[in-house]
Amino acid sequence: MARAALKWGVRDLADRANVTPATITRIEAGKPSYSSTLRAIRNVFEEAGLTFIDENGGGVGVRFAKPASGTDV
Repeated sequence: MARAALKWGVRDLADRANVTPATITRIEAGKPSYSSTLRAIRNVFEEAGLTFIDENGGGVGVRFAKPASGTDV
């Protein structure tokens, strides 16, 4: 959902997070991953201006916030 909100392809996210496209595809398919990889991906999304919304009765999600300064989205 976050990647789609930014209109990024798998390779776009992989490049920004310094992981392989296969890693992104595997994570999106629900396969396990290292916590450090997941943190790196989340950091990239947050630097691009996304905020993650916890489960609040309506489901988890993302929303746009102000991008971190100096970030090229």
